[in-house]
Amino acid sequence: MSLQVTFHRAAGAEFIEASAWYEAKRVGLALEFITEIDRCVSLASKKPLQFAVVREEIRRVVALSFPYSVYFRAEENRVVVLAVFHGSRDPAIWQARA
Repeated sequence: MSLQVTFHRAAGAEFIEASAWYEAKRVGLALEFITEIDRCVSLASKKPLQFAVVREEIRRVVALSFPYSVYFRAEENRVVVLAVFHGSRDPAIWQARA
């Protein structure tokens, strides 16, 4: 059974911006990125506790083939995606959302 997924407003914006950036680099690359992030979010919603806690109650799924991670908080009835975050960015940005 999968938990409901909710995106923090900033996480949704990051996801859209990154998708647009990848599409500008190569036609079709955004679809590959979206598919990979969807896979990460799906894993988080199906088995959130299998992912290690990286800060307080926040967990992380690392994307394959892209330098991104999905940071989320598992709640009783849902998963809250706090960030779709590039690995080279300052983590203080997503940590402020916790």
